[in-house]
Amino acid sequence: MISENPSTRRLFLAAAGSLAAARQAQAKKIKPSVTARSASRVPGANDRIRIGMIGVGIMGTGHLRAFVRQQEETKDIEVAAVCDVYKRHRERAKAISKLEDKDIYVEYRELLARPDIDCVLIATPDHWHAQMTIDAFAAGKDVYLQKPSTLTVDESAQVMEAAAKYNRVLQVGSQFLSDARWHKVKELIGEGAIGEVLWGQTTYSRNSVAGEWNYYIDEEASPETIDWKRWLGPAPKRPFSAERFFRWRKYWDYSNGIASDLYYHRVGPMLFAMGPAWPTRVAGGGGIYVQKDREVPDTLAMIVEYPNFMIVVAGSMANAAPNRYLPQVIYGHSGTIVVENDRVIVTPEMFVAKALNRPTEARTFEFKNAQREMQRRHTDNFFECMRTRKTPVLGPELAHQVMLSVMLGCESYREGELRLYDAAARKRTRRAPARPAYEGDGKNHPLGPKKEPSV
Repeated sequence: MISENPSTRRLFLAAAGSLAAARQAQAKKIKPSVTARSASRVPGANDRIRIGMIGVGIMGTGHLRAFVRQQEETKDIEVAAVCDVYKRHRERAKAISKLEDKDIYVEYRELLARPDIDCVLIATPDHWHAQMTIDAFAAGKDVYLQKPSTLTVDESAQVMEAAAKYNRVLQVGSQFLSDARWHKVKELIGEGAIGEVLWGQTTYSRNSVAGEWNYYIDEEASPETIDWKRWLGPAPKRPFSAERFFRWRKYWDYSNGIASDLYYHRVGPMLFAMGPAWPTRVAGGGGIYVQKDREVPDTLAMIVEYPNFMIVVAGSMANAAPNRYLPQVIYGHSGTIVVENDRVIVTPEMFVAKALNRPTEARTFEFKNAQREMQRRHTDNFFECMRTRKTPVLGPELAHQVMLSVMLGCESYREGELRLYDAAARKRTRRAPARPAYEGDGKNHPLGPKKEPSV
């Protein structure tokens, strides 16, 4: 029963309205807002790839610095243009890139119109990802898109379809997919090191006195220095808010908080190694228990079921200890794989290993620089695929599978309902498939007990 307290009722109606608006936005078909091009340049092995940067805040500036270093070292890429709605971001990017004024943009469509741009890196708030990506495809550009792929599940599906329609290369920027540790895990699972895969567990937890995503608000930020209308774009209209501009990850209009910012990083490599696969049932729970200055939860857990295994992910933005006590683990029928900071450990299930005459000793694989190298490996994989036209490690389909996994869990948290997905039909469903059941064969298992136990 809803309280009759006026303020409580207003909050309830506001939340209901927000969810209704989100559903309406999901149902909207995104159309390119630029003129589609029938042809575009495919860089050859010796051609320099020219990059346009769309969004140069914290993450975008990090990429910009890395690309500038790379273009000086290898000469195989070049930052050719930069776009951002905030004057200070543009000025900082210009100083780093040493570009001329004509190469600095406020409107991203003007950057996309340039025929000399081969690809774009999009590092904007999530609510812009789908439109910008589809526009870039239509303009003949390949796209490196910072995770998550989009704000909503339906937008993610549209991006996947658009990549195929325009024959473009898409790499979603979750660099853990290029972490050598997870490629080793995939190899081990593929060779049967842990037998049939059962489930995986993972977390991504942080703690901050000020509260996660409460980034510093620049004193010069104002309607005069920020093109607020352009920044809002497809999001609900509202008066200028520096709080929302800098701390957008705390609000449903632009982000899905822990799920899209951090759990995408964890579910992605785990699903890559275990599957890939489409989720079937997803449940989410949690709440705003400490950081009561936001809409997204500070603590969130979800269970994601797939046809042949499941993934459990849980964490908090108000306690970092789960990183120690909830390690990244994949469990199989005949063994277990643990992914630690610099190594991968495979431990056999003793009784199964002995029954199958397999080694019973644990194996450890060391990876001293895996995390330091994964960002460069991920962007290099994208550039290589631009030349070969192959699918990157986190291409459209896998990116959408990961998006479904984390976003259906987030939706479950918000609406208090189990989220179901029909993997065969590639669509949501209201009815879950029947749980499989099996009849035994009535025979003694060759590896089971050899005689009836004594009484």
